[in-house]
Amino acid sequence: MYPILLPLHSLFRWLVLIALFVAVFRAYRGRIRKYAFSAFDNTIKILTVKIVQVQFCIGIALYLLSPIAKYFLNNFSTAIHLREIRFFGLEHITMMVLAVGIITIGADKIDKAQNDHQKYRIMAMWFTIALLMILTSIPWSFSPLTSRPNFRGF
Repeated sequence: MYPILLPLHSLFRWLVLIALFVAVFRAYRGRIRKYAFSAFDNTIKILTVKIVQVQFCIGIALYLLSPIAKYFLNNFSTAIHLREIRFFGLEHITMMVLAVGIITIGADKIDKAQNDHQKYRIMAMWFTIALLMILTSIPWSFSPLTSRPNFRGF
């Protein structure tokens, strides 16, 4: 299962990023131009949340099967001092759980907002924060600290 989930998680990262960039773009555009929060904007919001939640489920399954996470949990006092092990065993999952929570709470707040300006403001703020957290917590191929390939094959 691990060899299937790892490339799937890697692939889904791009869907998450695309969805978040589109949602954030629409939020800022709608807020600046004072557009009405359209059905399309709502669909983008819902789609973004669903894609993020699917990625989260894949990530949790991957964490439970990961030899790196198992090593981290079983050898905490040693593993906490190893950058790559600590990143995947603690930092990556913590930041991603927080980002998913922020996106989910933000989407709920959008649904409860009274007017279109508030909806765009909430979406811009909450989704931007989550996007920044995600961007800084992905093990990019160019990262000098913890790098992984940007695309994994099956």
